[in-house]
Amino acid sequence: MLPKADSYHALRDRFAWTVPERYNIGVDVCDRWAAEAPDRLALIHKRRDGSVESYRFADIRTLSNRFANVLAAQGVGRGDRVGILLPQAPETAVSHVATYKLGGVAVPLFSLFGVEALEYRLANCGARAVVTDRAGAEKLARIRDRLPELRTVLRIDGGGDGCLDWHGLVDAASDRFTPADTAADDPALIIYTSGTTGQPKGALHAHRVLLGHLPGVEMSHDLFPQPGDRIWTPADWAWIGGLLDVLLPAWHHGVTVVSHRFEKFDAEEAFRLLAEFGVRNAFLPPTALKMMRAVPDPRSRHEVCLRSVASGGETLGAELLDWGRQTFGVTINEFYGQTECNMIVSSAATLMPARPGIMGRPVPGHEVAVVDAGGNRLGPGALGLIAVRRPDPVMFLGYWNNPQATAAKFAGDWLLTGDQGMLDGEGYIRFVGRDDDVITSAGYRIGPGEIEDCLIGHPAVRMAAVVGVPDPLRTEIVKAFIVLNEGVAPDDRLKAEIQEFVKTRLAAHEYPRAIEFLDSLPMTTTGKIIRRELRNR
Repeated sequence: MLPKADSYHALRDRFAWTVPERYNIGVDVCDRWAAEAPDRLALIHKRRDGSVESYRFADIRTLSNRFANVLAAQGVGRGDRVGILLPQAPETAVSHVATYKLGGVAVPLFSLFGVEALEYRLANCGARAVVTDRAGAEKLARIRDRLPELRTVLRIDGGGDGCLDWHGLVDAASDRFTPADTAADDPALIIYTSGTTGQPKGALHAHRVLLGHLPGVEMSHDLFPQPGDRIWTPADWAWIGGLLDVLLPAWHHGVTVVSHRFEKFDAEEAFRLLAEFGVRNAFLPPTALKMMRAVPDPRSRHEVCLRSVASGGETLGAELLDWGRQTFGVTINEFYGQTECNMIVSSAATLMPARPGIMGRPVPGHEVAVVDAGGNRLGPGALGLIAVRRPDPVMFLGYWNNPQATAAKFAGDWLLTGDQGMLDGEGYIRFVGRDDDVITSAGYRIGPGEIEDCLIGHPAVRMAAVVGVPDPLRTEIVKAFIVLNEGVAPDDRLKAEIQEFVKTRLAAHEYPRAIEFLDSLPMTTTGKIIRRELRNR
């Protein structure tokens, strides 16, 4: 969607949205390519046993047509919610495409959710059907009697115990299906927020949300797609980062997606997968990057040939950017957004210099500003809330069945992200922290990101999280929770060394006056540090 340009300003000035009145995600990412280039490779999937399967766009059209007919036969119709409780797998992608073509509303669900998390989401959205596997079906069996609207559960690894056989029904169904004639503004999916505070809310998105993502995806991957591009992410397709930052935008462009489900993310295996399948583009969340950074000398064992690496969710700093250049030979591009309004800010190494600690500039087509709580624009250098002006194609329709929360998300026409940031004179935006993550110490306002980046630059530190804890003299002091590298013993000498390391590299008021060593950090299922849990300690 982005025009050709050799600078950010040219890109922004030449950009214009192209959002048709009638639009369907499933037709766009599947049927269009199946008609134009049926043998084009859509998906390479590596299963847990190491076997590899390939799917053409023609295959995805056939399978999604058949599954759309299966859903219709089960009474699922336009506007009905379909839960997709699966990891990265061909059946996951097919179920999404089929649901969109049917005119239904897909509800991606993380396969590691417990029964309480599933019950809340399925009851809240009133799901009519769920696609899952044996592990998911076992969880659903414990709560199904409390989900009166859930009529059909389909299992991709066989039927029985109240579940239908996904493959058996798909194999027997017709491969002819006429997609629903949906408007770009018709509902397409509900993605639940991570729920770091309060109960998760269902962000309802329209079909146009995919088109709204394209400029940010293209910018964060240095003008994606380019000839030979092939993309992978360890991020689960149950989250907006895996689904709308990778799978669906890649298929919009006819780019091959590599998929694989790690039982538990393995940094060495990630390097091996990148090399094995010739991946050219990767979305690697900061947590994955930090784990991969701990792998010694990966280039001596893995021939990785990446053209672009994008990351988002937590701010990157100089340490990770330098490591990325040394390891991948590219500058990692940062992007920013949230479930309700994603991919609105990005860097792009081919268009602008990378600035450590700076997310980037507004993606063309999105009006992003720093405002106060009343929605008034703030000038360069002022700390405020990062906000996006409506209407915007990538912006959610609202929270599912929660008009009060939807209204509270806006100040006038500005959607308030809840994140604090600063804008400079050149339009770069610096992420400071979640509104409740910013530390107030001795009159200073301190964001955790810069300190965390400095901490992981210490040779003993693997991961770090920083919070403010109450202090009678300074209001708050900076406290660091640190996970050490293997073989490093925690002691008071190391604490003092780390404190001095930060003090001499940042500022005296920013060094952690308290340090606690942990075996692991609390994370959301999307890989973001839950600082609230650390504060509660």
